[in-house]
Amino acid sequence: MSHSISRRDFNKLLVTGVAGASLGIFGTSNNAFAASKRVVVIGGGFGGAAAAKYLKKLDPSISVTLVEPKAAFYTCPFSNWVLGGLKTMDDITQTYTVLKNKYQINVIADAAVSIDPARNAVKLKNGSTLNYDRLVVSPGIDFKYDAVAGYSEAVANSRIPHAYQAGPQTIMLQKQLLAMRNGGRVIICPPGNPFRCPPGPYERASLIAHYLKEKKPQSKILILDAKEKFSKQALFKQGWEKLYPGMIEWRSSVTGGKVVKVDAPTMSVTTEFGVEKGDVINIIPPQKAGKIAFDAGLTDATGWCPINPISFESTIHPGIHVIGDASIAGAMPKSGFAASSQGKVAAAAIVRLLQGKVPAAPSLVNTCYSLIGPSYGISVAGVYKLTAEGIVEIPGSGGLTPLNADADQLSEEASFARGWYNNIIHDTWG
Repeated sequence: MSHSISRRDFNKLLVTGVAGASLGIFGTSNNAFAASKRVVVIGGGFGGAAAAKYLKKLDPSISVTLVEPKAAFYTCPFSNWVLGGLKTMDDITQTYTVLKNKYQINVIADAAVSIDPARNAVKLKNGSTLNYDRLVVSPGIDFKYDAVAGYSEAVANSRIPHAYQAGPQTIMLQKQLLAMRNGGRVIICPPGNPFRCPPGPYERASLIAHYLKEKKPQSKILILDAKEKFSKQALFKQGWEKLYPGMIEWRSSVTGGKVVKVDAPTMSVTTEFGVEKGDVINIIPPQKAGKIAFDAGLTDATGWCPINPISFESTIHPGIHVIGDASIAGAMPKSGFAASSQGKVAAAAIVRLLQGKVPAAPSLVNTCYSLIGPSYGISVAGVYKLTAEGIVEIPGSGGLTPLNADADQLSEEASFARGWYNNIIHDTWG
């Protein structure tokens, strides 16, 4: 009898098993203990939604309030698939109906405008105040627009989108690609590290190339990178040579890739090597923690939020847990899967802390799939542990799609990517 497990089933175990492993380590009981305990969660993305859901799963008696201004959340994972014509915006839209109805989470469609750590209070845009015993902040990212001369939020919203917060920006970039002439030039400008979803700009180039190859085959893509190297570089470059020969050019920071100026009226960017013009330009600016984290004094000089890696509790303001892209989580990348994993760990830690117990060191996992073509997928996975140096990757514990993998394996990876997305969406919002 065979005991082998499919990669699809492994993905399901990976998504739910992170919670199981982490929560098991904490030894948390499902027994209710204090109906008066209040936890407020700011941000309804992968981290915040997972934290809210697992707080209620671990102890239904806790009053959990999720503050999220958007009634529908567009996931950054798979937003590149929309640009490539493989998915629609509806496919990447998540709502909070199940969290409200099944898990009895109080979802408030408003924005948190300030946090008072001394009074354990969150003020909302509508003027009301929420008090809490513990607070979870999952604010995502904000952009350093001024890092590139000539770029601004106004330019991003009118002419040159970043499309790195899925939603209207994704739609804008998609419309620009649809309207572009055959033989046009797309310029993509990724930022330096750290930033959200390190493979994201390169999957974006791949799937835009897929669309152009089918609809506008004389077009080209130029990637002007602020870095010397990028995530899964060898795998991406191999895929580009196989699927899109001569279509994608990548320039590193040492070969004239770093963009220092943008000129929206002439649709051009300037590097130290000269000026490049594009029909469509996608600037992805350097990033920092979301605005509410800055306003609350949760960030340090890096622009990100230092945390205790056992519980993701802020080292600046006790009682506030910061998860997801905004947190400084050691070797863990800033990704949707990492945020979801951290949300579960924070939820388990909070339940323990509200019980007067000390959280134990968690297990943390990240996995990331990228699509180069509809039937050409690649992936990377890592397992992390807590050491005196913080969160580090366990040597030899992860995995990477082999270079020169055959067509069947690459097709399987593309299929696994779809399964991965469905599983994490169900685990977070379902």
